[in-house]
Amino acid sequence: MSDYAIQLQKAVADRTAIDALDVPDLPTAYAVQRVLRDAAGPLVGWKLGVTSRAKQAQVGVSSPVYGFLAGANALDIGEPLETSELIQPRCEPEIVFVLGRDLAGPHVTAADVIAASSGVAVGIEVLDSRYRDYKFTMADVVADNTSAGRFVVGTPVPPAGIDLRLVGVVLEKNGELVATASGAASLGHPAAAVAWMVRTMAADGEGLRAGDVVLSGGLTAAVPVAPGDVVVASIDRLGTLELGCR
Repeated sequence: MSDYAIQLQKAVADRTAIDALDVPDLPTAYAVQRVLRDAAGPLVGWKLGVTSRAKQAQVGVSSPVYGFLAGANALDIGEPLETSELIQPRCEPEIVFVLGRDLAGPHVTAADVIAASSGVAVGIEVLDSRYRDYKFTMADVVADNTSAGRFVVGTPVPPAGIDLRLVGVVLEKNGELVATASGAASLGHPAAAVAWMVRTMAADGEGLRAGDVVLSGGLTAAVPVAPGDVVVASIDRLGTLELGCR
């Protein structure tokens, strides 16, 4: 277990992709992720992956996966992405929940998630798989903290009155439209994806805490970025967020 973690940590330090590790199963993968989490410093929240039903069918799984957000990987609004710090960065738009109170337990629903959230925001997640060419099994990607790289979150707005299933999502790169989606691309409703994660975490006696930021899953395919690129994510009712790369 620690050997897997050491190889992943070395890939990050060397900024060099490695071959997939063939982690045997998801319980082992989450145990590896926990080793990385314990070494990551203060956490600011969580992130979901494989929240698209189509993507789940494509990779042969029936539920999402999740990882942690290290405070050291947060970008401020307007702060550029230093691509040289990463291996193979890709950007995707996300609906972000900001928790106003603790939320835990095996029976949490999407409605509970919305009620517990002080705000929702547009976000851009910068993925950075440590595996060469983003080729991995589900267990491999969970061990690699679901390809977490960097992330930036816009200014939250109150969730009341916003149907997050129906909000339109637009991703642009260098002024050109790259992809569109709706909030329903994340497990039918982004809050449902977060509720799934809370229920799953309950088995380990964990949950969300007030102030946590939760990236509820990529809403479009992720777009590769390089120095000089500018990515813009726009989500109806939530706003627009721009990320420059250098």
